[in-house]
Amino acid sequence: MFTSYDFLWSSQFLWAIGLGTYVLAVLFLTRFPYEAMVARGMEPIRACYYDRKIVHMLAGGVGSIMVPLVFTDPWYPLIAGLLLTLFTNLAHATGLRLYWFQTEENRNDVKFTLMWATSISVLWWLLDNPWLAILPSLYMAFGDGVTGIVRNAVIRKRSKSPIGNLFMLLLCAPLGWAIGGMADPAIPLWGLLSAVVATVIERYEFGPIDDNILITVAASLVLLLGTAVGPLI
Repeated sequence: MFTSYDFLWSSQFLWAIGLGTYVLAVLFLTRFPYEAMVARGMEPIRACYYDRKIVHMLAGGVGSIMVPLVFTDPWYPLIAGLLLTLFTNLAHATGLRLYWFQTEENRNDVKFTLMWATSISVLWWLLDNPWLAILPSLYMAFGDGVTGIVRNAVIRKRSKSPIGNLFMLLLCAPLGWAIGGMADPAIPLWGLLSAVVATVIERYEFGPIDDNILITVAASLVLLLGTAVGPLI
C-alpha cells in the first residue's frame, strides 16, 4: 500500500534529483559566459572569477532557497551536497578541471560545496528550523557572490577591498533580519548580527581556511548563540 510517507519520500527524492541536475547544468553551462568574456578580451583568470561567483549564486544560492521549500529532511541536502563535493574534488584530482570556474591555485569551490552541505544539515538538526539553517549558506552564496563581482569589476582582480564588503552587507543584512524573524521565538537582531559577522569575517583567510569556511562557521555560531539566548528585544 502506497502511504503518504512513501509519497513524501519519493517526492523529496525526485526534488533531489531535479535540483542536482539543475546544479550540474549550471556548472557546465557557465562555460558559455566564460568563453564570451575571454573572447571580448578579458583576462581568463578574471573571467573565471566572475564565473565562480555566478556559480555561487545560481547553484548555491538558488539551491539554498529551495531546501526549505521542498525538503522536510536534512539528509537530502547533506547527501546531495557531499556528492557534489566529491564531483568537484574529482574534477581537480583527475586533471579534468572545469577551467571556466575552477582554478589550479585553489580548491575553494570544493570547500564551498562541503560547507553548504554541512552547515545546512547540522544547523537544521540543531535548530529544527530549515530557514535558519540556510542563512549562512545564503551569505556564502549571494553575499560573497556579489562581493566578488563588485571587487572584480572595480579592482579588476581578486582582492579583499572594503567596497565588496559594503555590498555584501547591503544584501545580507535584510536577509538576516527577515529570516531571523521567522524563528520561533523571532530573533531578527541575532539574524542581523550574523550578517554583520559574516560580512566582517569574509575579509579574512587563514591558509587553507578560506572565506567559505569562515562565513558559514561564524554565522552559524551567532545563530546558535542567538537561539540559546533568545530575542534581544
